[in-house]
Amino acid sequence: MSRTVADDLVEVLVQAGVTRVYGLVGDSLNAFSDAVRRSGTLEWVHVHHEEGAAFAASAEAQLTGGLAVCAGSCGPGNTHLLQGVMDAHRSGAPVLALASHITSTQIGTSFFQETKPEVLFAQASHYCELVSQPAQLARTARAAIQNAVGKGGAAVLVLPGDVLGADSAGSPPASALVASRPKPVPDEAAVAELAERINAAGRVTIFGGIGCAESRQEVLQLAAWLEAPVGHTLRGKDVLQYDNPYDVGMTGLLGYGACYKALHEADLVLLLGTDFPYNDFLPTRNNVQVDIDPARLGRRAPISQGIAADVGHTIRALLPLLREKKDRSFLDEMLREHEHAISTGLEAYTHDVDHLVPIHPEYVAALVDELADDDAIFTADTGMCCTWAARYLTPNGRRRLLGSFVHGSMANALPMAVGAQIAQPGRQVVSLSGDGGLAMLMGELLTVKTHRLPVKVVVFNNSSLAMVRLEMMVAGDPPFETDHDMVDYAAIAAGAGFFTRRVTEPADLREAVGQVLAHDGPALLDVVTTADALEVPSHLTLEEARGFALSMGKIVLKGGVGEAWKLARTNLRNL
Repeated sequence: MSRTVADDLVEVLVQAGVTRVYGLVGDSLNAFSDAVRRSGTLEWVHVHHEEGAAFAASAEAQLTGGLAVCAGSCGPGNTHLLQGVMDAHRSGAPVLALASHITSTQIGTSFFQETKPEVLFAQASHYCELVSQPAQLARTARAAIQNAVGKGGAAVLVLPGDVLGADSAGSPPASALVASRPKPVPDEAAVAELAERINAAGRVTIFGGIGCAESRQEVLQLAAWLEAPVGHTLRGKDVLQYDNPYDVGMTGLLGYGACYKALHEADLVLLLGTDFPYNDFLPTRNNVQVDIDPARLGRRAPISQGIAADVGHTIRALLPLLREKKDRSFLDEMLREHEHAISTGLEAYTHDVDHLVPIHPEYVAALVDELADDDAIFTADTGMCCTWAARYLTPNGRRRLLGSFVHGSMANALPMAVGAQIAQPGRQVVSLSGDGGLAMLMGELLTVKTHRLPVKVVVFNNSSLAMVRLEMMVAGDPPFETDHDMVDYAAIAAGAGFFTRRVTEPADLREAVGQVLAHDGPALLDVVTTADALEVPSHLTLEEARGFALSMGKIVLKGGVGEAWKLARTNLRNL
């Protein structure tokens, strides 16, 4: 068989260090999948939905920091792939998506399964180009890889099936590729100005995000020098919470602890490596922002100064110019506030729970946190699962938490667990799945079984889209079309060959969690939890409180006194 353009693509991917491709085979992808089969160097990871392929690739890229690849066939394969590629792109995960296309001579004729992939993927990538000639392949593939790795995010190659199957123009020569994102250093004058601001301020608070991932020690050194409380985003939790004597938790809808108060009572706030989107929770004065991307500076909250540079480089340049602050009264006050908020809020439903039926999801999350491995990788669905992961999973420097924290997609946890387990086969991987999210991409249970992955799936089964339910109530409306039939997910997973446990009584939960986590192979824990558990943020606005009260009033007026009483009773400790 003669060498094809698809063989050239496989060679470029191998040169870039790629070892596998997540995807679904099919028609316009056939030349490429056959090249993978013949290569002996690339693995094809068969999934059951292209969206799952992109989520899996995203998880691998976020864990390893290297390039990951996913693929989808023309038409519906592309549109399915798009959702996960968008999520990877917004997460900054270096993912290359191979979007095969219809035969090139049919483009523009409304042919069967025709779309315009260049338009579809434009918003979901740094780079999206059509390969229309065999001679283009090597250069465009390398340009895509450079964009994905060098800029952090997705890149897309649109590949007509006939071009992939065409004769190669010749084996592509090896060429060096970028291995990481650039780390710009700050301007000296900007650092001097920032030092003056910090030296003049009394109370300073640090708020860090995922942009601090490679600068943890510098951030803690800065906090120690300034006696500054340190808050963090959800993506920054893995980096900044553990072994941090200055930690005051998170702010925002998932927030807990004293972070909101520390931000709003400081004289100066340092926003480091964060693009935290909920501006209602951020102060509107005396903010300084440091971020590697200049486009992010000041777009969430007004800033007094912005520095487009790497966080670590900036702090190292800054420290010699700072006067050490000796007064830690503000820090101590925030630490006391934080401890009080944790002990009276987060711990409310993690003890004395044997009589609470249905089971509270907080208790499930706390037990999983306690019994999971010290280096476990957790993936969390969007919605209330994200809340319980944010508040109850304990980072330690070795654990990881992945989720759709920027794009906010449902159904991400299970396919991300697939990618995480394949990328890190020796580690325990736990998917914290909502019943709504699991139902959406349930076919990926079959992917787990097909590849014999020892993924552990914990299902928070409350028969409700609980986050949407809460959003309606906060808006002043009674819940509508958020609840669905109770489903026995343990029985479904057992039919797919999983070890399963289903728990309805809190007294049985600890043993079941332990059994599922210890099982040598795919396992699923189905926990029937209450849909009435409220996600109460660390700061509740007057408008939100009024909306919730209005919603409860509407429920009562419709004759739902019992429902209103049940909700109040369920959350009495938190309230």
